[in-house]
Amino acid sequence: METESEPYVRLATLRQLHDVVGELNTARSLADTLQTVADGIVKGLGYELACVNLVQPDGDLVVAAFAGNAAAEALITGRVGARASWERRLSMGESWGDLRYIPHTEGWILLEDDVPQWYTEGPDPRFEDEWHPQDRLYAPMYAPGGGRELLGVISVDRPRGGRRPGPWGREALQMYASQAAIAISNARLRANMQRALVRLEREQQALRASEESFRQAFEYAPSGMAIAEMGGDQHGRLLRTNDALCRLLGRSASAIRRYSFSDLVHPEDIGTLLRTSAEGGRAELRLARRDNSYVWVSLRNSVVADTTDGPRFLLTHVEDIEERKRNELQLAHRASHDSLTGLPNSAELRARLSARLCERPGAVAMRESAAQAVDKAFGGYEGAYGTNGVNGVAGNGGYDEGGYGGVVPYGQGPGTGYNGTSGAAYAPVPHPGAGYEPGYGPGYEAYEPYEGYEPYEPAYDSYGDPVPERAFQGDGYDPSSAIAPLDHHVHIVAPGADPDDGSKGLAVLFCDLDGFKSINDRFGHNTGDAVLIEVARRLNTGVRDGDTVARLGGDEFVVLADGLGATDAADLAVRLRNAIIPPIRVDGRAVRVGASFGIGWASCGMTVEEVLKSADQRMYIEKRSRKTVHRRAG
Repeated sequence: METESEPYVRLATLRQLHDVVGELNTARSLADTLQTVADGIVKGLGYELACVNLVQPDGDLVVAAFAGNAAAEALITGRVGARASWERRLSMGESWGDLRYIPHTEGWILLEDDVPQWYTEGPDPRFEDEWHPQDRLYAPMYAPGGGRELLGVISVDRPRGGRRPGPWGREALQMYASQAAIAISNARLRANMQRALVRLEREQQALRASEESFRQAFEYAPSGMAIAEMGGDQHGRLLRTNDALCRLLGRSASAIRRYSFSDLVHPEDIGTLLRTSAEGGRAELRLARRDNSYVWVSLRNSVVADTTDGPRFLLTHVEDIEERKRNELQLAHRASHDSLTGLPNSAELRARLSARLCERPGAVAMRESAAQAVDKAFGGYEGAYGTNGVNGVAGNGGYDEGGYGGVVPYGQGPGTGYNGTSGAAYAPVPHPGAGYEPGYGPGYEAYEPYEGYEPYEPAYDSYGDPVPERAFQGDGYDPSSAIAPLDHHVHIVAPGADPDDGSKGLAVLFCDLDGFKSINDRFGHNTGDAVLIEVARRLNTGVRDGDTVARLGGDEFVVLADGLGATDAADLAVRLRNAIIPPIRVDGRAVRVGASFGIGWASCGMTVEEVLKSADQRMYIEKRSRKTVHRRAG
């Protein structure tokens, strides 16, 4: 093409462009259009190879059409190149208008990227504008409309004549790429219109069958279904019910039509019903049966229009969830309680403690000073008994008979140990057939629960669970603040250092059993499990009903007791220690464990971990200061 005179080149190029562009608009589908674009380059623009790379929805480019070499077409058609790799190529080499030419002297670095390519080896060019087999020429295709949205990239190779395209050849390729982008956009539009027409036809067919389908689905649904009025004086009145709902409520269809859901709902659930939106609203509440009993159901609403701009109706799906409610309560208890002892577990302990703390103004800045103040007031941890020299021991975290070398500071041990992970054979409340008999040995008189301070009653919800967001006052729970916003939170602080000032607070007693590890090692884990169960029972017996006794893990327990002064907390620790010391009979033998208690104080402005760590550190101070170690009898 470029060997003729310039006027002839212009005319020939325009004729070729006219022919191949005209064919672009004859394709009937997007795939045909893409193949026509590739064929037109080989047929009319003087290149032996042409490839059309189309941008996918994810941004990467896929080889959508290839022309000029069947082997190359079979090799790379359908393969994908990353968008980043293509953007790198379109920024390299020489810019010929919108075209991008990368000579073989620069393009060798692209041989290993993920863009699909077909290339052959060849000799170096003999003259300046000779085409090398590894030269690359790209023609980006941009969406019409003046924007720069990339639709794809045309790559060409082996121009006829073996020379790089001249000015007119470049202009022809650029014009062709522009027309190809228009053709591809039109083909996509036609494809979208065809899909829309097909979808519309399917929707019309579905609409024609919807009334019968709805009737069958409504009538024969295994769960309750109801249609109620929306708006007007009769809003909510039941117009139609299926057999499943009639059986669930024990009422006939004609009798139910005299009611609305507000007439049938439990009085305590009226607010839940009124807060449930009509469109997509969900609610779990209780409905009245004919025998005046109530059943838990799940309501799910949707709005249905009778005709265009006609009246709207409320379609309600009613599912019986009575059994699920019972199972939820059981699962919630299992998730928040230790399977061996039945006590609240570590997660539940942290949740209860977190509910009583708050980030009051300036709390972040004063956390350290708050913790230090508590330590100072109650003989706190000054680092003398830090982790230096204290060896962590795997297992239950107890210490052996020889001393206290087995203690592990809070949060630094390698695990909670064996007991509690394999105690499925032990129920939270042991019975005589469980392999041991709870008792305190000969000559020991049963101790009485501590009665030196007044009990308080926790708040419970309608399912019998403790309300999670409970605020503490000086003498116990304040149920009225259970769901109150933070502004109504009653802050808790540690009592003063003077035991006679009458101040009270939330005491955190950290308990670690002494001598438990040797029982595990000597008698086995079943005996250890039995000991843990009995210790948990004794701790529960020694506290008030509103206090929390939790198993932190291994042989560590934590007691939360609100409304105590410093003297009360110390007395409680002594009583609980004395309750644990008496022998425990397991399989005919008596074993003993001791207990070390550390007393910490929760205070707003502290985190849960800071509170537990403070009590844990004091427990280790107390453990190291004791002069004797309880011996086990066996």
